[in-house]
Amino acid sequence: MARKPQPQRPKAISEELLKPREAALELRISFPTIKQWIYKRKIRSVRTAGGHHRIPQSEVDRFLFRTRAKTGPERTLTMRRLSGRNQLVGRIESVRISGLMAEVVISIGEQQITSIITARSAREMSLKAGQTAAALIKSTEVMILRV
Repeated sequence: MARKPQPQRPKAISEELLKPREAALELRISFPTIKQWIYKRKIRSVRTAGGHHRIPQSEVDRFLFRTRAKTGPERTLTMRRLSGRNQLVGRIESVRISGLMAEVVISIGEQQITSIITARSAREMSLKAGQTAAALIKSTEVMILRV
């Protein structure tokens, strides 16, 4: 008996896909809210062969700052009560510690910001790839703030 040809699976996406509950946790929103965003197509999702939704990490990154603060007073608190207003929230791509210095690369949307800080500061903040962080830009210096 001849076998039916199996449908080919799409090529693996190089981007990490999150379960809706994981994405909601990162965005600090409720699970029902993220489901509504998926149904209203406010956030892009990919469906698995079993019909489950998966959310690309880039979509979560796109919403990171917006979901942290919806009103003016909340935004003020999100800014960590610092005088600097040039704060960019993103995801730590890499932390490379060498001797007394550490290189921290943060992805913000499709851009990357690199900061050189002391190794001690990087260790005290327990900076690791995948964490949410903010880059505080002041003049020619970029400081890292763990959020």
